[in-house]
This record gives sequence, structure tokens and C-alpha cells, in this order.
Amino acid sequence: MLNKEFKYPDTAAYDFVVQRLKEKGITIEDIAKISFQMQSEFLPNLSMDEVREDTVSVLHKREVLNNAMVGLELDRLATENQLSEPLESIIKNDAGVFGVDEGIALDIANIYGTIGVTNYGFIDREKTGIIKKLDESKKGDNQSNTFIDDIVGALASAVAAKIAHRNS
Repeated sequence: MLNKEFKYPDTAAYDFVVQRLKEKGITIEDIAKISFQMQSEFLPNLSMDEVREDTVSVLHKREVLNNAMVGLELDRLATENQLSEPLESIIKNDAGVFGVDEGIALDIANIYGTIGVTNYGFIDREKTGIIKKLDESKKGDNQSNTFIDDIVGALASAVAAKIAHRNS
């Protein structure tokens, strides 16, 4: 570490991620709804309030924030044409062989173990909730959503895994 006096900016990082999600029309509620859908069939007494709390809890983990900030910032930079080629084109076109977006998402989902990873695989394939809208918006507009759809899916997967761990 270069600066031993540096204190990790937990609140600023959380605010950054929540604000960037909000700028793309995504709320904590949207993420919680996906997680609720995933777990409610296994836990019929699960409440949305509980899932919202777990969503906020997951969003406060540094590992989650670090990965989310990087992906969200890359999407912003690609949207603003601020990346060098060929990276700009690769990200803007969400090239199928790129995989870094899924890698960042898997780092988030994996914080809660194998169930987080398998949840993410399911969500990435099914494109449920707001994730479908984000994925479809890649076609035609000038916005880069290459990372955000995977980040939202990973967040929902991590929340669902957190719930599953607590209730096992």
C-alpha cells in the first residue's frame, strides 16, 4: 500500500455504485425483486423487506463495491468514447469473446460461494427483470451496458445466495 494513512472510502464507494445504478434506472428495489423471485419458491415466508435489507448489506461489501465500480466506470467511459481502441469497440459491442464483464460479475457472485455462482449462471441465461431491459438496450442506442447487466445479475445472485446461506 502506497499510503498507510489511506482509509477506504466505504460510504463514497457505496454512494458511487448506487448513484451509477440510479443513472441507468436501476434501484435497490429492482435488484431485490430479482433475488426475491429466486428465493421465494424455496422460502415461502420470505419478505421483500428482508430481501431489501440483504440487498443493501451485499452492496456494502468492499469486494462487491470494488468490482461494481470498475465495471460501471468502464461502461461510462465507453459510452463517452473515452477508451482507447480496440477496447472501446469491444466493450461497446459487448463482444462475445470478451468475457471480462462476466468475470467481474462472477467475482461478485462468488463472494457467497458456489450458490452465488450458479445463481449468476441462471440469471445470465434467463435475463430476468431489469436485466433483460439492460441487455436489450445494448442494441441500437449509444449507451454501453456491457458491464451493468452482468453486475445487476451478480448482485441479485449474491443476495439470493446470502438468503439461502442464512436459511439452510
